[in-house]
Amino acid sequence: MTTQKETTHLTPQNHAEIGVFGGSGFYSLLENVTEAKIDTPYGPPSDSVFLAEVGGRKVAFLPRHGRKHTIPPHKINYRANVWAMRALGCKAIISPCAAGSLQAHVKPGDFVVCDQFVDRTNGRQDTFFDGPIVTHLSPAETYDKTLRQLAIDAIKAHGIPCHERGTVVVIQGPRFSTVAESQWFTKAGWEVINMTQYPEAYLCREMGMAVVNISLITDFDCGVEAGVEAVNAMSVLEVFNMNAERIRNVVLDMIQKMPADLDALGAKDALTYSRGDGHAMSPLDMRLFE
Repeated sequence: MTTQKETTHLTPQNHAEIGVFGGSGFYSLLENVTEAKIDTPYGPPSDSVFLAEVGGRKVAFLPRHGRKHTIPPHKINYRANVWAMRALGCKAIISPCAAGSLQAHVKPGDFVVCDQFVDRTNGRQDTFFDGPIVTHLSPAETYDKTLRQLAIDAIKAHGIPCHERGTVVVIQGPRFSTVAESQWFTKAGWEVINMTQYPEAYLCREMGMAVVNISLITDFDCGVEAGVEAVNAMSVLEVFNMNAERIRNVVLDMIQKMPADLDALGAKDALTYSRGDGHAMSPLDMRLFE
């Protein structure tokens, strides 16, 4: 990998159209990677943003936990991370994550392309719209249908077991679920459990960016089946590392098959209906007009 000198300025050279929340595995083998430090009104992002070209598309990679995985899920500055991606010009976000299974038919090693989330976090800064104009953006269809189909096609093309839809319940972390909590989630019919999809995905929507999640199943949660051992961080990391090359190939394939016109995804249009006056813009757009 060739890494250029760090920069703190947003320039045409530091522009991206597609963002990926993921670690160095996604960009470590790419050429001419530029490391950019981005300042945001919400404080520093988890790390520098790493910029590269993939199949002629300009892509920004940001490790949500930091490049050395030092930031726990409940301490991630989600608003700064999402703001940085939008400030670079991103219009589409790929958001893979490690996750547990809540259903027996969703097995470790499977990939789930989630279409819904359930928020069980607390105290996280989860909106850019803090007033003074009240704004309500619907999360009913947070995950973009076009990007989800791209993900499904890419996963299947690589021969990876794929679940084409699923609900991810997002817990606060860093602790895992109790058996009672896990059984509750399982009986509710939800498929996936994770600690980072909220508010990350919803904030992308507030910024007018299309977002897709791919959940990499690393384990069965402790209340799924009788006899399943309680999850531990070591076993999760072991399976996640096995999946690292597979998800890297899927994401890189998706990038090359993205629509040429990312505005056609319509993610930004959702903001139009978030205020009674019909004139809502993303917080970044509003800042540009100050």
